[in-house]
Amino acid sequence: MKQYPRVLTIAGSDSGGGAGIQADIKAISATGSYAASAITAVTVQNTLGVEAVHPVPVEIIVAQIKAVLSDIGADAVKIGMLHSAEVILAVKNVLAACGQKNIVLDPVMVATSGHRLIEESAIAVLKEELLPLARVITPNVPEAEILAGVKIDSQKDLPDVARKLSGGGRVSVLMKAGHLTEERLTDVFYNAEEDRIIELPSERIHTPNTHGTGCTLSSAFASFLAQGCGLDEAARAATAYIHAAIASGASYSIGHGHGPVNHFYNLKK
Repeated sequence: MKQYPRVLTIAGSDSGGGAGIQADIKAISATGSYAASAITAVTVQNTLGVEAVHPVPVEIIVAQIKAVLSDIGADAVKIGMLHSAEVILAVKNVLAACGQKNIVLDPVMVATSGHRLIEESAIAVLKEELLPLARVITPNVPEAEILAGVKIDSQKDLPDVARKLSGGGRVSVLMKAGHLTEERLTDVFYNAEEDRIIELPSERIHTPNTHGTGCTLSSAFASFLAQGCGLDEAARAATAYIHAAIASGASYSIGHGHGPVNHFYNLKK
């Protein structure tokens, strides 16, 4: 019997379908892997913003993870929204106990709409406890500034920040450049396992449909790792996928705010 490449995503639910667990499952499926999930919070949101967040009890989050890993298993794990220090520690402990290695951490802190999605007290715990467990982290510029404690002014700053966030070469870092102002964007991937920086250039796409781009990119990265890709190959493939999804989604209209990318752009419409 054939085996699916399996990805477990641990993140919050987005009722609007553009980000969070919903975006993760779409991206993992679209890139050829099987998606399982553990929901950490239920958010009330749409393209205009987040109206409320209802946390899932920690014991239920842990039980979801154990249920998936004990039966289906996972070739990679993507981690998104973890809103509290208690949840972060619980997720870290269960994944460490299960010996998971291919962990892609998207350090979600603020939604596209500007709504904060993590408690201030949880940021230090995220940095000290969960980040070192990851194989790859995928921060955007605002997240990287918080985690590294530095101001990022331009794309030339990204390689040094990526190396700083790697914790002395322990964690590989995909730095996303979309929040900067240049028209020619260059994401930077620091492969900590090879001590190598690679540049991933693309043209900026002017569109309001950018909701869930971080979730989608990190999920695609995990999907490609689950399929056996090396770090550089997975970084290039995930970046190409999100760029194409943004480009295709720019011609659609959903809602009245920040719409989603087109996860299934490669399917005939």
